Amino acid sequence: MKILYLITARGGSKGLPGKNVRELAGKPLIAYTIEMAKAVATGEDEICVSTDSPVIAEISTACGIEVPFLRPEILAADNASSYDVILHAIDFYEQQGKMFDMVMLLQPTSPFRNRRQIYEVKDLMQQKAETEMVVSVKESKDNPYYNLFEEDERGLLNKSKPGYYTRRQDCPKVYAYNGSLYLMKVDALKAKPMHQLDKVVKYLMSEIYSLDIDSFGDWDVAEYHVKHRLIYEQPDFLLI
Repeated sequence: MKILYLITARGGSKGLPGKNVRELAGKPLIAYTIEMAKAVATGEDEICVSTDSPVIAEISTACGIEVPFLRPEILAADNASSYDVILHAIDFYEQQGKMFDMVMLLQPTSPFRNRRQIYEVKDLMQQKAETEMVVSVKESKDNPYYNLFEEDERGLLNKSKPGYYTRRQDCPKVYAYNGSLYLMKVDALKAKPMHQLDKVVKYLMSEIYSLDIDSFGDWDVAEYHVKHRLIYEQPDFLLI
């Protein structure tokens, strides 16, 4: 299967301005994801950094990946969806005569992933022919059977999923996308948006690998992880 490793990196960010180029332990945040993509891709022509920022493009080039285009302004707005950005990249390459079977979305704000995890995600995709997407998740501490509530028309709180569970550990496990790895079939994406894909398989990652940097607090946690080498629990983590 031919995979496009797509790194999406907007120049703007409200929660943490300039986060994709902000230095984490001496390297721009996006460098972590670029280096990991280079470690698993067959060739650098399978890696695309989709950005609207000349600064991010320059850093990507310094990391060894030429940016093939600057994203249109409409795809850099706050309301632009990842789905539209993915389709834009697929269309760009198809117009160049380059066809891909799958897209692996790699977001720079999730810098803690390793090669083994990426290979395992690809293996999961191959195990079931009908699978449309394999997505990385973490087990959620909040559970709709136990401590998630919805407000009714009277302003009263009710459990999102009514049940008779009195202990959280007895509830069915629930999962949340952690933002790290999305492997999707191109044909499925052309047929319907990401959120409508219904043949989805999870890839479970631990809490420490599930950090999604969106605030100054998240950044502090990431720096703590790197400083204390907490993310190197797997022997094949790519140290960069």
